[in-house]
Amino acid sequence: MPAHPHSHDLYTVEQVRALDRRAIGGCGVPGIELMRRAAWAGWSSLRRHWPEARRIAVYCGPGNNGGDGFLLALLAREAGVQVELLALADVARGDAALARDAWTQSGGTVRRWDVGQALPPADVHVDALYGTGLRRAPEPDVAALIEAITGTHAPVLALDVPSGLDADTGTCPGAAIRADVTVSFIAAKRGLHTGHAADHVGRLELDVLGLPDSVFDGTPADARMLRPGHLPPRARAAHKGNNGHVLAVGGDQGTAGAIRLCGEAALRAGGGLVSVATHADHLLALNCARPELMAHAVDGPQALQPLIDRAGVLAVGPGLGQRAWGHALWLTALDAGKPLVLDADGLNLLAKEPRTFKAATVLTPHPGEAARLLQGTVASVEADRFAAVRQLSARYGAVVVLKGAGSLIAAPDGRVAVCPWGNPGMASGGMGDLLTGIVAALLAQGCDAWEAACLGVGLHARAGDRAALGGERGLLASDLLPVLRRLGNGLDHD
Repeated sequence: MPAHPHSHDLYTVEQVRALDRRAIGGCGVPGIELMRRAAWAGWSSLRRHWPEARRIAVYCGPGNNGGDGFLLALLAREAGVQVELLALADVARGDAALARDAWTQSGGTVRRWDVGQALPPADVHVDALYGTGLRRAPEPDVAALIEAITGTHAPVLALDVPSGLDADTGTCPGAAIRADVTVSFIAAKRGLHTGHAADHVGRLELDVLGLPDSVFDGTPADARMLRPGHLPPRARAAHKGNNGHVLAVGGDQGTAGAIRLCGEAALRAGGGLVSVATHADHLLALNCARPELMAHAVDGPQALQPLIDRAGVLAVGPGLGQRAWGHALWLTALDAGKPLVLDADGLNLLAKEPRTFKAATVLTPHPGEAARLLQGTVASVEADRFAAVRQLSARYGAVVVLKGAGSLIAAPDGRVAVCPWGNPGMASGGMGDLLTGIVAALLAQGCDAWEAACLGVGLHARAGDRAALGGERGLLASDLLPVLRRLGNGLDHD
């Protein structure tokens, strides 16, 4: 499917509804025609992915999503496929009523869904229950249908949005379809790309239904998906001083691994010099394992300050702890006013002693850390990740990376980018330490905070996907380092 100029733009549900109205009112495309195009897009996807399917079951709600389903069923039957159609209601609304009439007038039958009845045997199940029209938990009888569809062994195609998934936030208030393929219409909905959506959308496709670019004029995207990127080649006469000096601060007793991963990632992401300020017990291990790291023992602010003075960018938090030692180093680092990446206990200390940053700063919280920074709960953060990351960025005056499935990056001016890469294998110790080092190295090489966060998150996630080709379970943070080097130099392409 060819890429559309707006394929990387992400919109809210209300924005997509406005685009739909503009297509009907401004471009003269009747609503039933949009429905026919959506049905054709869904049917074409079904044939691409399951060309051998001979029996399909289509589940239709009373709204426009159901109308898409009725017309898809009509196309399938015309193609000689056996179709069973179950509906939630005896009537449909608006253009969906025209679609239902087209199905029944062609000889198609509609069976009303009742709790307890068995689903029809099918090679593919088609979800056309709700689309974007539901932002609450489905009613119990519909929830039972959703759970029955999800419990089958046959694949599921979702039209526009897996029913039960909030297309604005990526949350599931109740039961939700787990699709193998989702075909989204007109514009990409932002909630399909983050949070719990990762477990529900399957392979995600977009069909703009043949609408002209003019439909999108005057409607700026709410967010954008990251594209693959890397830094330009270095000048032939470059020396290490041209590529910045990162100081990684952390590694209390027993956490040498965290600060080593951070420092090594900064090296692999191109930092010219990387120093480490850590506990004295770690020097021998760090020097033996990675001699390119300039490791220094620091017992307090007086020992740390000369290292800060020589560095251009600070990476603070990996293994830092929240004891007196870590707190004293944290205060000294933040008071320096230098470009900064803050993670782990660096964020937990910030939650206790908030401040607004003036220098280029990137915060990289996971949902638990984000909840502490907002003085809320993980549930409230995950309920609307877009709102949470924007609130964090505005509150602290920093670029913020809200980690998780579909990581989000926000700037204080309201911009948000969404990372389309990454995998569950990356849910293991040390991955966040790598990201801290990568972003710090990009800052040191001249990126601003937004560029460093976006490029760093993308490189980190893409490296994770490449490293996971050998299997997600058992993936180690250090497995990403060789791949990171290739991606950062533009030697591998997606």
